[in-house]
Amino acid sequence: MGPGQGHAEGNGCGLNPEKPRKKATQIITGGRKKTFTGPVVNVPVWRASTHLYDDVAALEAGKSGNEDGRFFYGRRGSPTQWSLADALTQMEPGAAGTMLYPSGVAAISCALLTILRPGDVLLMTDNAYDPSRAFADGFLKKMGVQTRYFNPLTADIAGLFCEKTKAILLETPGSLTFEVQDVPAICAEAKKRGVITLLDNTWATPFFYTALDKGVDMTIIAATKYIVGHSDVMIGSVTTHERLWSRLRQTAQQLGQIVSPDDAYLASRGLRTLAVRMKAHEKSAVKIAHWLRDRPEVEIVLHPALPECPGHEIWKRDFSGSSGLFSFVLNGTKEKAAAFVDALELFGIGYSWGGFESLALPVHPEQCRTEVPWDKDRALIRLQIGLEDSDDLIADLDSAFKTLT
Repeated sequence: MGPGQGHAEGNGCGLNPEKPRKKATQIITGGRKKTFTGPVVNVPVWRASTHLYDDVAALEAGKSGNEDGRFFYGRRGSPTQWSLADALTQMEPGAAGTMLYPSGVAAISCALLTILRPGDVLLMTDNAYDPSRAFADGFLKKMGVQTRYFNPLTADIAGLFCEKTKAILLETPGSLTFEVQDVPAICAEAKKRGVITLLDNTWATPFFYTALDKGVDMTIIAATKYIVGHSDVMIGSVTTHERLWSRLRQTAQQLGQIVSPDDAYLASRGLRTLAVRMKAHEKSAVKIAHWLRDRPEVEIVLHPALPECPGHEIWKRDFSGSSGLFSFVLNGTKEKAAAFVDALELFGIGYSWGGFESLALPVHPEQCRTEVPWDKDRALIRLQIGLEDSDDLIADLDSAFKTLT
C-alpha cells in the first residue's frame, strides 16, 4: 500500500514538491497528488475490492506490473491509502516508502517478521511497549527467535550484540517511564555489524523526531494515536529506506495486511492538523509537568523536557519538541494512586493516547521489566494531556490531590 514515491508529480495545491518546505507545510501538502485527489482538496474515499480491466490484455499486463500506486486488486489499496502512505513517507527524509497496517501492533509485528528468521537474536529495549514484548516472548519464541532485553540507558552499546543478532527494536522515549535512548549511537554500532535497527516513534511522530536520518532502518508509528488524533481509528505504519523497502512491502502483502479506505481517510484528515495539535499538546503538557514537580504529593515527574528525566540531554540534542504523554510517581501507595485517578473529572480512564481528550492511567512497569526492575511499591501514573484548557486540567488535578489528604 503506497510506495510514497513519485515526488516529482505536482500535488493538489499546485506546489513543486521538490522545493524544501517546513514540516508543518509538508504535513498539509504531502500525499495530495492530483492523481489521488482529482480536482478536490482532500483525497476522496475509494472503496473497492475489484478493479475492472478494459480487456484481457490489460488484465495480463496488470499481473506483471502490480506495483503499489496502481490499481490491481483491493488488497493493494486505492488512492485513499496511497495518499496517506505517500504523506507519511514524505515526512521522513531518506525514506523510500511506507506500508500501512490495521494497528500499531500489526506494524511492529510485520516489521520484525520482515527481518527475523529462526535462529536469529533480537535485541529489545527493556522499556518497550508491552505488546511488543508479548509478540517477542510468544510468537517469535515459537518461531525460534531469541529476544534479549537491555537497559535503554546502557553505556555499553557494543556489548549488546552477539554473532546471531539480526535486529534491534528501540522505543524513545519509553511510553511508561520515558527514558530517552541515544538512537544515533546505537544505530552506529548496529550498522558496523549489519544489524537492522527498528524504532517505535509513536510518542514524538516525525513532526518532533525524524528517525531515518538518525540511522534507523525502519520507523514504526501507531498512527492510532497522534496521527489520527481523534481516538476513533486503529492504524499503524512502517516507513523505511530503499534497501529494505521491497522486503517490507512483500512481507506485508504476503501476510494480507490492509487498511480500509475509510480508516485511511480518517487518518489522512487527522494528519493535516498534526502540527497544530502537537504544539498544543506540548505546551499544555510542559506547563502541567512543571506544576506537578512542585507538588509535595509528587516524588518525580518523568517528562523528557524536564532535566530530571533519564536521557533529558539526549532529548534536547535530538528532538524538536515533546508530545502530551508523560508520567509521575505519586508519594503514596498504589491504592492512593487509584483513588487519585478516580477523583479526576476531565481525565478519562482508558488505554491508548494521542487523542483530543486527556487520560489518566495507573501503570505498573514492574509487570513488564526484566533488565531494569521497577519497585512494585512505587505508584506511577501516566497522563495524556489533551486539548482542553490547561488551567482547567490543573484545577482538576489539584482537586484530586485534595481528596488524598
